[in-house]
Amino acid sequence: MLHRIMAVAALFIITLSALGQEADKKKVIQSIQNRSDQYGQIAQKIWNFAEVGYKEKQSSLLLQETLRQAGFQVEAGVADIPTAFVATFGQGKPVIGIMAEYDALPGLSQDSIPTKRSLGGNSGHACGHHLFGTGSVAAAIAVKEWMKETGQKGTIKLYGCPAEEGGSGKVYMVRAGLFSQADVMLHWHPNDENTVSASSSLANKAGKFRFYGLSSHAAASPERGRSALDAVEAMDHMANMMREHVPSSTRIHYVITNGGKAPNIVPDYAEVYYYVRSPQRDVVMDVWNRIEKAAEGAALGTGTRYEVELIGGVYEVLPNEHLVAVMGSNLKSVGGYSLSATEQAFAKQLQQTPGMQVIDLSTTNQVFLNHPDPSGGGSTDVGDVSWVVPTVGLGAATWVPGTAAHSWQAVAAGGMTIGKKGMLVAAKTLALTAMDLFKKPVLIEDARLEWLNKRGTEFQYKSLLGDRKPALNYRD
Repeated sequence: MLHRIMAVAALFIITLSALGQEADKKKVIQSIQNRSDQYGQIAQKIWNFAEVGYKEKQSSLLLQETLRQAGFQVEAGVADIPTAFVATFGQGKPVIGIMAEYDALPGLSQDSIPTKRSLGGNSGHACGHHLFGTGSVAAAIAVKEWMKETGQKGTIKLYGCPAEEGGSGKVYMVRAGLFSQADVMLHWHPNDENTVSASSSLANKAGKFRFYGLSSHAAASPERGRSALDAVEAMDHMANMMREHVPSSTRIHYVITNGGKAPNIVPDYAEVYYYVRSPQRDVVMDVWNRIEKAAEGAALGTGTRYEVELIGGVYEVLPNEHLVAVMGSNLKSVGGYSLSATEQAFAKQLQQTPGMQVIDLSTTNQVFLNHPDPSGGGSTDVGDVSWVVPTVGLGAATWVPGTAAHSWQAVAAGGMTIGKKGMLVAAKTLALTAMDLFKKPVLIEDARLEWLNKRGTEFQYKSLLGDRKPALNYRD
């Protein structure tokens, strides 16, 4: 009889605890929703700033000040990067980190309307990092308030991560050991659907090849010149022929960033900016070495010389299925959102523009679990973080369904209410996931065991960038 009474009492306590946790989650969700206008205004300011990598001074300061006012201790200028920071609340274990990004892309200025019209700026948030940064800050603040109110032990950290777009900002932060104290790292990214999956990403290496020749009059004395542009074009031709002889999942991209100043002057200087991507970083390294050989051959063949500056280099993401399950459950609990009549009209018009896919607009109200991108998507410096600490992220529908990242359509939706609604979905999901990890240490242990098994216990992190300092001027 006594055993039965004790069993009933234990079940009663467990039920009360579960009900209490559910009540806490609802309260945290509501606290984020109650501040939706405030967070929307912050995101809009960063959207207007539209600062490119390592130049996000105003964006970084705004997020830092928001966190300071909320009671976080902020350390700025970390990892020798002026716009990087770490904000901390609490003490002791566990340590749950949330990543925030806030850099824009060059050349994508766009108004928040469903037709293509530049605002006259030099850049735009075509990857939605104004929402990424703000949503992550909103989640961190909500978790901090819950910890303070309930007396929850542990530490919540918000990592302000600049220059994700090709600048590999997190790589320098990993090298500086800033993530070494974290038990789990959380992140999210703007998307055209609400999703959590165990997908990876593409490893990536990037750099600028600079060729130096001799200038001369292109008509009167061309024989006295040595064209640096010829070298760039020769290199590009060899790289294009190489595409047939690399694994089919490999991606090679380049832009000529300087091709000379006038047609009647043999260019004595030219520059080309290359990316190499693959699902496996060893393939990236092999192909990159071949690209460098192409540069060497181009210089020899044109009588010029060349230099290469590494700009970026990131690992593929190491997925963690245990953490995906936790985050997926919370995303399902939060759910998506419905478009208002005004938003539907905006979305329908946008879907008719070139480059868009026409997808059912009701998908913003749906959640897609284990819906991987078979191509591995793009590249992200979150990959490096995932190899030094268990990491998980989600995508939230901040764009009109059918929108491609890095497009003017993404900028447009991110600058109006659709973007803000998706940002709140992400903020709530991040907060609830952090709460689960704080309350259930076994989730962290399970994730760590999976991570060690996949990564290997003998793994030692080595940056693809070597020991170079942050490329603070890579957008110049």
